[in-house]
Amino acid sequence: MSISKQTKAIHCTFPDADAYGSLGMPVYYTAAYEFADADTMADTFCRRINKPDYSRVMNPTVTFFEKKIKKITEVRNVIALTSGMAAISNTLIAVAKAGKNIVTSRHMFGNTYSFITQTMKRWGVEARCIDLTDINAVKHAVDENSCCIFLEILTNPQIEVVNLRELSLIATSYQIPLIADTTAIPFTQFSAKDLGVDIEILSSTKYLSGGGTSIGGIVIDYGTSPGIGNRIKNELLFNLRAYMSPQVSYMQSLGLETLDARYRVQNENTRKVATALRKHPNVVKVNYVGFEDNPFHKLAAEQFGDTYGAMFTIDLANKGACFCFLNHLQLVRRATNLFDNKSLAIHPASTIFGNYSDADRAAMDVYNTTIRLSIGLENADDVIADLTQALNSIDK
Repeated sequence: MSISKQTKAIHCTFPDADAYGSLGMPVYYTAAYEFADADTMADTFCRRINKPDYSRVMNPTVTFFEKKIKKITEVRNVIALTSGMAAISNTLIAVAKAGKNIVTSRHMFGNTYSFITQTMKRWGVEARCIDLTDINAVKHAVDENSCCIFLEILTNPQIEVVNLRELSLIATSYQIPLIADTTAIPFTQFSAKDLGVDIEILSSTKYLSGGGTSIGGIVIDYGTSPGIGNRIKNELLFNLRAYMSPQVSYMQSLGLETLDARYRVQNENTRKVATALRKHPNVVKVNYVGFEDNPFHKLAAEQFGDTYGAMFTIDLANKGACFCFLNHLQLVRRATNLFDNKSLAIHPASTIFGNYSDADRAAMDVYNTTIRLSIGLENADDVIADLTQALNSIDK
């Protein structure tokens, strides 16, 4: 019987039968596991048998969470890690080495940019930050020393969309993976593999967690670029220790079950809120790919369907106006994170990108006039009312 992704998220068999017939996967709080005999112990440690040996690298609760995502995405490998940054760093370490280069953009989350341009640089890996919307620029940047093309499918906070299929053709011609951070649009809503993505990375802290309950990251390996997922599972997990905890995997497994329902509300709420703010006289600009006149709207619709995520930005007159707006919020929370059940607002230039120079922020198109909004599950009219009163407070 063929079933939908949403149903797969709810119904998934345990790796092993539970002794008590529990409907919910138990949380295995243990460091180690006993074996029936020496042969089984040796086979497990050498991965000839797929059983847990030590919870630093395998735990039944985490394995179940990975299995649920694997069932939904129909992929070769799913690896659950301690954070979205752990997912990014482990993946890039798996593909890169001294003398190689990563072709990417300056349009990305601040810590991702820092990891690629600073941390990886100290290990002899070059960052080639270009305009990924310019296919000719990409063709000139990729060469025989490139180890991957890396991008965010909806950049944070620039709200830029790139043509994944065109980038995939270039990556394939050089036999390197196209690696995409897909945090902004849930994997339940579109197929990254169909768009040519080889490795999908996401922060499960966001949509999967839902209530902002826990920190986690996921690597989804489609098996089209051999060895990367296996290298993470069989080398980096052992040597770097970034495996997700059983408690986090339990909470996020529950979040996965309600993801589709929550996302549909957030997606619609975001459309309503963005539309309302566009009419306010104190708002200079609303950057939301759901608007038909947005330069990335058509491409986003082609790649992700009629879904545009729960993040957008507004631009106000200046930094002072942004701070005044934030200080007058009563319902919407002043906080980092994205895609919480609660609506959130932040001034990226002074927070996420606060330690970068003015020149660096300008190069990344991060401006003092920009507020990033993540819209939650509240009644959309309540969110609009709060944002409106905060906007009305400017210059008073």
